[in-house]
Amino acid sequence: MSLFAAELIGTMILIILGVGVVAGVTLKDSKAEGSDWIVVTIGWGLGVTMGIYAVGEISGAHLNPAVTIGFAVVGDFPWADVPKYIIAQVVGAILGAIIVFYGYIAHFYNTDDPTTKLGVFATIPAIKNPLANLITEIIGTFILVLGLLFIGTNEFTEGLNPIVVGVLILAIGLSLGGPTGYAINPARDLGPRIAHFILPIPNKGKSNWLYSWIPIVGPIFGAVLAALFYKQFYLNINSIGFWILLALTFGLFALAQLKLAKQKNVQNVPQEEI
Repeated sequence: MSLFAAELIGTMILIILGVGVVAGVTLKDSKAEGSDWIVVTIGWGLGVTMGIYAVGEISGAHLNPAVTIGFAVVGDFPWADVPKYIIAQVVGAILGAIIVFYGYIAHFYNTDDPTTKLGVFATIPAIKNPLANLITEIIGTFILVLGLLFIGTNEFTEGLNPIVVGVLILAIGLSLGGPTGYAINPARDLGPRIAHFILPIPNKGKSNWLYSWIPIVGPIFGAVLAALFYKQFYLNINSIGFWILLALTFGLFALAQLKLAKQKNVQNVPQEEI
């Protein structure tokens, strides 16, 4: 099997199980309807685990453009192969989402709310705030890529690594998934969002392309920051790029704090004073 096919198939498996669990929990009349957040996070964790088991020995099972870019920044992956991997991951994600749609097609017809249908495919923030949402995706992906690099430095019993990575995904979902639904993977959001756009989903509404840049830019930013952090402190390779990105990150933190505080203050002003 080629590297391209491996990444495509691995990502497709990830999306079938990940998007599938969201469909089961949120769509009308599913036997899993109304299950809580922990079910979703377990489903995504197991999806990653099975995707890695499927193709890990062939392509390394990145299954995520942010991971591919992060590994390239560290020097563990050739930049020449980055475009091929990313294209395979996005295509695999589209195919996986299409398969889920047809697996749950009757439930899509029984579900009236367009937002619920979009939420099966793409991430939707709990509180719409682009800057805060971007920061959440940066932090989540920073932990993901740094965690993968940590895992890579340890020796586990043969065949255990995919489970450990799945637990990492579960932990990120439980701890950091609440604000945005934790894309932490540009292909995971973009591929299914494209599928939502092209599929004949009944009464589906818009695909919310205005938000789509956040689960792309945030994870890539977080992945590069994690890779440079690892090089700076674990490989002792000095990088001015790390300090620039770190300063930019804290600048985003400060800007988000100022904007939210200002917004809160405006909301607290009595109407007669406005």
